Amino acid sequence: MNKLLIIGCGDIGRRVAHLALHEYSHIIALVRTLEKRVLLEESGIDTIIGNLDDPAALAALPTAGSDVCYFAPPPGGGVVDTRMQNFCSVIPGGMEPNKIVYLSTSGVYGDCGDAAVTEETPPNPSTTRARRRLNAETTLTEWGRERGVPVIILRVTGIYGPGRLPLMHLLSGAPLLKESEAPVTNRIHADDLAAVCIAALVKGNGGDIFNVSDGEHGTMTHYFNAVADLLGIPLPPQVGRDEAAKVMPPLLYSYFCESRRIDNRKIIDKLGITLRYPTLAKGLSSCKPENWQPPDTGRHE
Repeated sequence: MNKLLIIGCGDIGRRVAHLALHEYSHIIALVRTLEKRVLLEESGIDTIIGNLDDPAALAALPTAGSDVCYFAPPPGGGVVDTRMQNFCSVIPGGMEPNKIVYLSTSGVYGDCGDAAVTEETPPNPSTTRARRRLNAETTLTEWGRERGVPVIILRVTGIYGPGRLPLMHLLSGAPLLKESEAPVTNRIHADDLAAVCIAALVKGNGGDIFNVSDGEHGTMTHYFNAVADLLGIPLPPQVGRDEAAKVMPPLLYSYFCESRRIDNRKIIDKLGITLRYPTLAKGLSSCKPENWQPPDTGRHE
């Protein structure tokens, strides 16, 4: 039976599962809670309840003969992805999957200034979250080499899409870094990312790394402002870098501290991807919530 096992079936996992119904006869997702099981099984996806933080709870994973999409994030803290270590450690000899696609992040490249970033650019992560992702890449790639399992790495840029817009920050009125000081960033629509995952399963080879981006370069400030315009929310105030470091949430501010100009030609040339949303303007048109009414924030543009 043509099986797909999804490890970490959140928003992207559900989108991939929906597309995979046309490619696979059996789709199984590892979930942590009964509530998620009910949600997925209503969509025709079989589930297994397990916890990547507890290897003993992973003994029944149906890895043998399956293609695997690993979408689970690392745990918080440190520079080691113990969940990936647990996943690799519980697969017995003879129960190896056919292929694994791992969803990583372009953050593993670190700050690249204005240089173009290709898959040949050496990783140089500067944040602990990016170091955990690179550790997961290394752990899985080395395991796959030892066990004869092809591993494909997707280094993904900022994901946006329906239900994935920065509403909380925009509604809070908190400031952003000035557009003139904001570094270059890149994005990918969630539906296009799901399509890349399927293409990587079908066409990817062991050892392949793919940058996943729409190919358009912008800034986080421009992105937030574009979302505000879409939703009719007043534009956030903009402050200089010194002030931004003091008043912006630390996690959000960290995204304003690295510049990457991601080259996406490999997903187009090797995977044959035709992006539905090659620009932010086209992608945002699909993201406005149905019957959306701008809330009264008490602020004015």
